Amino acid sequence: MAAGSASSSITPDFIAAVRERLGTQEIPHFIGGEFVRGVRGETFDTLDPSTNRPLARVSRGFAEDVNRAANAAHQAFATWRRLAPKARRAHLIRIATVLEKHGDELATIECLDAGQVINVVRAQIARAAENFTFYAEYAERAMDGRTYPVGHEWLNYTVRVPVGPCGIITPWNSPLMLATWRIAPALATGNTVILKPAEWSPLTAWKLAQIVQEADLPPGVFNVVQGFGEEAGAPLVAHPKVPLITFTGETTTGTIVTKNAADQLKRVSLELGGKSPSVIFDDADLDRALDGTVFQIFSLNGERCTANSRVLIQESIFDAFVSRLEARTRAVTVGHPLDPDTEVGPLIHTEHCARVLEYLEIGRHEGATLVAGGHRVGTEGNYVSPTLFTGTNAMRIAQEEIFGPVLVAIPFTDEADALAKANDVKYGLAAYIWTRDIARAHRMALGMEAGMTWLNSHNVRHLPTPFGGVKMSGTHREGGEYAFEFYTEMKNVAVPLGNHPIPQFGKK
Repeated sequence: MAAGSASSSITPDFIAAVRERLGTQEIPHFIGGEFVRGVRGETFDTLDPSTNRPLARVSRGFAEDVNRAANAAHQAFATWRRLAPKARRAHLIRIATVLEKHGDELATIECLDAGQVINVVRAQIARAAENFTFYAEYAERAMDGRTYPVGHEWLNYTVRVPVGPCGIITPWNSPLMLATWRIAPALATGNTVILKPAEWSPLTAWKLAQIVQEADLPPGVFNVVQGFGEEAGAPLVAHPKVPLITFTGETTTGTIVTKNAADQLKRVSLELGGKSPSVIFDDADLDRALDGTVFQIFSLNGERCTANSRVLIQESIFDAFVSRLEARTRAVTVGHPLDPDTEVGPLIHTEHCARVLEYLEIGRHEGATLVAGGHRVGTEGNYVSPTLFTGTNAMRIAQEEIFGPVLVAIPFTDEADALAKANDVKYGLAAYIWTRDIARAHRMALGMEAGMTWLNSHNVRHLPTPFGGVKMSGTHREGGEYAFEFYTEMKNVAVPLGNHPIPQFGKK
């Protein structure tokens, strides 16, 4: 599938130039303000998911590289933590400005490396810049505390202080946006950062390091170590100079991260998997429910933690609504991620593509009805057709996170049945309720075992609000001021306002 031109600025010649730059160099680590090769000199290939051909060679990091980055971050922390918040704010604003300046190159790299479609990626580039500007404004008030006077005798007050070097391990589905969402609050609050991007989409982390360097961030404040989870991620989690770990990814890996961090009682923030329901009652605005449900499963190629991969539909409208879902699913445009008409691009990697195709076979074997899709598209790359099954909530395709363009439609009878089925999974990240009955909408929202619920809407993210899940979908909340609970320590200071009595042990 050939790449089109996403805009007047991203032309075929521009894309070819980006490809050439990527293919003619080794993508290095970024440690202590410098681009460096790995200590062992080993590399790995990152692939273009539209063809599965090598896109670039990337330095392969190991414990030695992590140790260099941790030492650099630890040394820089001593100065960065004491920098005036106003100065940190200025640094974050500069990063946002330079990031926007390189927006076309970032968008092209992410499309080529991660397979995400250009219209989605452009929005994520804008969001990445907004993450820095948003937290830049918080930098000066992030450390605010409270006072606790005790009459005229004592004054207690609290302050927030940075924790130290923060290890940020990011996923491959939205690599730039999800990285900046963690980097920005970490830096704003005075922490330093070691980023370990996913090995399947490492390139925008390298470009972000160039942007940070151009924005003149002090050396060691931001570092990048490329590589695989077992070889670079695990040493980062275990390093004694890295007290904070934030991990976004698959639930099983999240449990391993938690276990490995436990020996040092590290603070760990996990944003993990999901099997989020879209619950559609028969009184809903069905046109909007259809738009929201189709977008929420097929955008980002279905590779999103908040995808409504289950759609629970009231029995009275089940057949009619499934018919409409079928028509829309068949009409979704599959193509090259740089073609502006594309709605679903290639899956990230051959291994992940094989996993999604295996779930299609599992669905058939379980007795689910295949309504639309269910096959590979083309002979090159990792293209899978948008797929719709009907089935039951007990099936594996309704219980397990597929992380691809696969939707399972399940009927329900009434509100109680809808709530029971919505909650009958191990995950609890997001939920979507569609009904005109406002009281019922709020009852369902309160009953949902989910960290976030949208009423009569798809996922529209508002940065000041908390993001995170319950059950096996993660721990902690990030976003807005809620991020400060993770990225800072709360310290209490007690000040006597007079000569209060002190017990005199040992005095005769």
